[in-house]
Amino acid sequence: MNRKSPFSYICNTCGRCCHDKVITLSPYDVLRLARAAGITTREAIARYTIRRGSILKFTGGGACVALEGARCGVHRGRPLACRLYPLGMEHGENGDGEKFVTLDPAAGSLGMYGDDGTVNDFLDAQGVAAYLEANAGCASLIAVFRERIAATADFDRVEPREFWRRAVREALAESGYDANPLIDAMFDAGGIGCAAIGDAETIAAHLERLTEMIRGESNAELLAAAAVMLAVSIGYSPGEAS
Repeated sequence: MNRKSPFSYICNTCGRCCHDKVITLSPYDVLRLARAAGITTREAIARYTIRRGSILKFTGGGACVALEGARCGVHRGRPLACRLYPLGMEHGENGDGEKFVTLDPAAGSLGMYGDDGTVNDFLDAQGVAAYLEANAGCASLIAVFRERIAATADFDRVEPREFWRRAVREALAESGYDANPLIDAMFDAGGIGCAAIGDAETIAAHLERLTEMIRGESNAELLAAAAVMLAVSIGYSPGEAS
């Protein structure tokens, strides 16, 4: 499906889609969660996420931690994946283009599908544009990561495939991972002094500061793990980081 494809969906707030999911979060998702909850990004990471800010947290019973009854307690700051549901979004090869797919509805869902609009109408109604714009800004950092990794990694001594395999394992580990200031800063915009201004200004300042941190980092393994984490958080495959 593309943006012109027929599609419509009405949510009936049954809360069924807010259970037993794996929701990957981008840095902008975390910022918007924090704004909606009236807390800092660091607090939002602790309250709403696992894997260093990159995955939405669910309770032992399978419910999203933001769920209040059948309603989202941070609805105005809900993540991109929640806004897109019941659509999924895929990037083309090398991040080019976009494709949309219809996801299987949650068991017992009361949502209503139709075709009296288009995918683009649905995206506009869900306020998706700001999220995609912020993610595109984050995607621009991948080239910065690649440049810095090329300058710091000694691939005459380290086999590139094994180097990147280690980076993927480290980035996607849910526990036992090493400290990584780049990943911490990636999801904690407030931690680098960007939380008290508007969203657009925050994202611009955040990207600028992250660029400085990347270019100042000399540990290739830290850089690679952070690059993989960034790629995955904005919907790309881990391989896009390399």
